[in-house]
Amino acid sequence: MDVTRALESALPGVTVSTSSPDRVAYSRDLWPRRLLDARAGRPAVSPPLAVVWPTTAEELAALARFARDEGLNLVPFGAGSGVCGGVDPSPKTIVVDVKKMRDFRIDPAGPTLDVGAGAMGITLEEDVQRAGYTIGHFPSSILCSTVGGWIAARGAGQCSGKYGKIEDMVVSVDCVLGTGDVVTLKRRFDGPSMVPLVVGSEGTLCTIARATLRLHPAPAARAYAAFSFPDTESGWDAFRQMFQAGLRPAVSRLYDPIDSAIMKSGSVKSGKKRHGPKTASRAVSRLARGLLAVPRALNAVIQAAEGNLLGGATMVLVFEGTSEEAHADCERASRIALGVGARSLGEGPARKWFAHRYSVSYRQAPVFRLGAFSDTMEVAAPWSKLSGLYDAVREALGEHVLVMAHLSHAYPDGCSIYFTFSGTAGSDAAAIAKYEAAWRSAMTAAIAAGGTLSHHHGVGRSKAPRLGDELGHGVELVRRLMRAWDPHGLMNPGNLTPRADAPACETSAAPPFLPGTIDEHSLLATFSGDTRLGAAEATLNARGLTLGTPGEGTVAAWIAAGMPGAASPWADPVAQTLSGFVATLPAGRQLVVRPAPRRAVGPDLSALVLGARERIARIDHATLAVQRRGAPAARTLPFGGEPNPPMTDAERAAWERIVSAAT
Repeated sequence: MDVTRALESALPGVTVSTSSPDRVAYSRDLWPRRLLDARAGRPAVSPPLAVVWPTTAEELAALARFARDEGLNLVPFGAGSGVCGGVDPSPKTIVVDVKKMRDFRIDPAGPTLDVGAGAMGITLEEDVQRAGYTIGHFPSSILCSTVGGWIAARGAGQCSGKYGKIEDMVVSVDCVLGTGDVVTLKRRFDGPSMVPLVVGSEGTLCTIARATLRLHPAPAARAYAAFSFPDTESGWDAFRQMFQAGLRPAVSRLYDPIDSAIMKSGSVKSGKKRHGPKTASRAVSRLARGLLAVPRALNAVIQAAEGNLLGGATMVLVFEGTSEEAHADCERASRIALGVGARSLGEGPARKWFAHRYSVSYRQAPVFRLGAFSDTMEVAAPWSKLSGLYDAVREALGEHVLVMAHLSHAYPDGCSIYFTFSGTAGSDAAAIAKYEAAWRSAMTAAIAAGGTLSHHHGVGRSKAPRLGDELGHGVELVRRLMRAWDPHGLMNPGNLTPRADAPACETSAAPPFLPGTIDEHSLLATFSGDTRLGAAEATLNARGLTLGTPGEGTVAAWIAAGMPGAASPWADPVAQTLSGFVATLPAGRQLVVRPAPRRAVGPDLSALVLGARERIARIDHATLAVQRRGAPAARTLPFGGEPNPPMTDAERAAWERIVSAAT
């Protein structure tokens, strides 16, 4: 088939390329496993059949129909900065680069931003700031990522402590389903909301054409603070107290001792020309490879030096808003930090971090040039499980690689831990084996400790084999969602879910909290679905806690109605009311979503129960966020958008497909 001629005929005016350089350039993302393959001289990718650059949703729809008729696949492509293997085409694949879809319009009434999926992060944020606003989403990859990629991967930015993750920012999404239908999905709370299903779908349910994101006034001022803690645990306890006291630092990062030592040494090249013999550089490279070859011993030495030679953990805080608010909140946070044994480092480390906050995106290449490898793993858990998660994953990785960690996304009920690891071996083949062994051990440890497999990088092909360990029957539900909107299997096949021949996993490895459990450390309480809200509130009041929700009825009915009376997620996007749940489907199967502050393991399956009127499943028990009575409330973020827009006919049709497939 002359694909160029056929595509140009089906999509007149759309740019099409079948050149070898373009096809090779679009054959993978930045998954380190593929980089190891390439270095070993055995690229494990197949260039796609073609690359196309559409400009409208209508062209995307025509492309979907063309692919269906010709038996081809589609892989949406933003900027290719994903690190989980979300792009892995075959010779039957058309890669769809959406970067020509980058126009935007600001509506001051919300304020909101209507923007094409291909808009690049940094230039978009700069344009928005010139108009007096901010999106509030600052991933480390902002220089090389797109709006569509943010949404597809369910990403988080460096200012998530104030503005939340990307799922908290999406007002609506224009999607092109695998059927070729174009539908605008709107976020709502009193009825079915399918936006959470698209966020995190990683190109498997649809192609994202446009999105409407909420905006915030550009901050008038920032307040900076940094602290040194005796150990990592006391640092994250300060985080917990801050967020549970209603504080919302835009940036909140805690580095363990080895990461702190690296941060103090500087993470940005000075620009000064180095002088000296090249043999010195080769000697340093040999020394680095030698040390990475014995990770167990190296990690043991580092752990022995923590709090002594290396020093303690380092916390960086940045508050933003009005000058009065930012400095007042920073002072409150300082009192909490000092109260748990911290030592103030002044503003300097926080200002330095902020000035160089995207530099981490350039650390990977030097490691690979050394003949070593590096990768990251970000997990999350409630505060009560964080210590076990930190120790378990650190120990599992430490058997294979050098490991360090920092905490960078905190919430009232828990936190994310971001592990960075590096290793080497005698050959590229041995390095690949070590890399895979490290990942297997770490994922097993994370699940067993009650954590998530991902907080914001997504799943791709990297974590797909273990997705069932976290979602159980939820994996089958994700597959059904795919069939509902993409019955011909066009959209990014092989991504996100385990292979069809993989062993089935029916339940999560670590059970959720049982009904009647009140986790005061994480401020979470688990109630059976038939518990009446009044009875739940009385139980909490006896312990100085409150659900903060008026009304009667049962917990299950309240969730099915969209939790009326609960705090608006637009007002405090960092908090979430529903942390986890167990629900039964009509056929008797259970959907288990374990409690976690946030996750990025595919579509948000809470959309199948929250506001869904029990069309798909009924809550057996739910883990809900609670507050201490009399605790300070977080500052609210104003939003003028419609909280519960009516469903359109196109949305209703898309929802009925979901209901039919899921049940």
